[in-house]
Amino acid sequence: MVINPTYLAQKTCSSTSWKDAQRRVIHAYRQWLRSAPEIQQMYSLNLPVSQLRTKIRQEFERHRYVNKLPVVDMLLFQSHSEFQETLNYWKQIPHVMKYFRETENPTARLPAGFMQGFLEGRN
Repeated sequence: MVINPTYLAQKTCSSTSWKDAQRRVIHAYRQWLRSAPEIQQMYSLNLPVSQLRTKIRQEFERHRYVNKLPVVDMLLFQSHSEFQETLNYWKQIPHVMKYFRETENPTARLPAGFMQGFLEGRN
């Protein structure tokens, strides 16, 4: 595999209006969705493509109600840098799998009491 650091490189730009920001967000979202099968194959993930796409949607939905244009631009920049790192195989499998941890939701697996948590080895 040839390493090309400029693969998927983009110039940093700011959105001129909300319509422009919306267009850029939709473009980024579609890029992520289209690359889900490639990401699954590249990292040999034991997850179906549908689960990857669901997680991508959840990550975009998390920032749905951001109402400041500079924050949207910063989130778009972060999204693109993550996209570039993922498709250039600059990440390792644990970096990709961190999005699928069960401990992502702290209320999901809380022990019933102190003793149960102690016996499970949780702090």
